[in-house]
Amino acid sequence: MSAGEAITAEGLAALKQELAQLEGEGRQAIARRISAAREHGDLKENAEYHAAKEDQAHLETKILRLAERLRRAQVVEAPVDADRVQFGSTVHVVDEQTGRGQTFTLVGPTEADLKSGRLSAESPMALALMGAQPGDVVEVDAPRGRRRWRVERLGA
Repeated sequence: MSAGEAITAEGLAALKQELAQLEGEGRQAIARRISAAREHGDLKENAEYHAAKEDQAHLETKILRLAERLRRAQVVEAPVDADRVQFGSTVHVVDEQTGRGQTFTLVGPTEADLKSGRLSAESPMALALMGAQPGDVVEVDAPRGRRRWRVERLGA
């Protein structure tokens, strides 16, 4: 992970919420599982106990990683009335081959979720779009070959 990972304010809030949930409810649930497994007797051959301890180690690793991401996060505000695509922009593009339109919001890599239209600013598509204006055509190498996308508009 690079120093100063760009993130939206919304993404930062979601990270904080996830970390709080893992540190609270997540740790409590694991502690209950370990306690219940201990009551089954001999710990050497207790599969439930060992599975719970392994899950606890995974949870603690995830908590450490989230805490590190929060420590490095740098909130980048979404542009208001920008005339070019940049981090945080919402951009509507049209595939020149199919005529199909899509809308993306360029976000930090940890926030990316294509199903909800959140595209990593580090992806080839986003990198091609950076700096483009409505009317511009960008080319992106895709698994099925080079695609041409026309920037229709910025904003939701």
